[in-house]
Amino acid sequence: MSKNILVITGSPRKGGNSELLAEAFAKGAQVKGHSVTMFNAAAKVISGCKACGACWNKGRACSFTDGFSELEPMLEKADAVIFASPLYWFSFSTQIKAAIDRMNAYDSEKTLRPLQARESALLVCGAGKDEHIFDGVIATYKNILDYLKWRNMGVLAVPGVQEKGDVLKGDALAKAERLGSSF
Repeated sequence: MSKNILVITGSPRKGGNSELLAEAFAKGAQVKGHSVTMFNAAAKVISGCKACGACWNKGRACSFTDGFSELEPMLEKADAVIFASPLYWFSFSTQIKAAIDRMNAYDSEKTLRPLQARESALLVCGAGKDEHIFDGVIATYKNILDYLKWRNMGVLAVPGVQEKGDVLKGDALAKAERLGSSF
């Protein structure tokens, strides 16, 4: 069965390593017949959640209008949401984190359009050589899934990539493509 897969990227570096992982994932998913939509959170101005409690007051998830307004319809039709981020201080990049925080509106008692997504995956890369550098972002990701009651379809954490294109040197892109084709 074909799925609508939303890939949210969070790298401010165009053509960076996490963006390449996201593109490889999308290629694998598309080969299996899935529809893939890419949303680059870093290319949008998305403020963090203001905890104002005005979710859905204007008929949409967040009452504030910014780049998240473009993401809302994509989130609402997605069957799976993929997060692709560089590692920033052992967590998601600021750019993708703002979008994730705003997803809180979909857990509001006032939610008009609950998310239909039930599956997710995480693609993350970082400069450090040891895989333990990903413990924080993976723990956060797993807590997000527990909270939303989504199923983890996989985590691809790629250490040792810092310079643009470093991810091309190993088998990470092939792994990302296989993960995409596993949906």
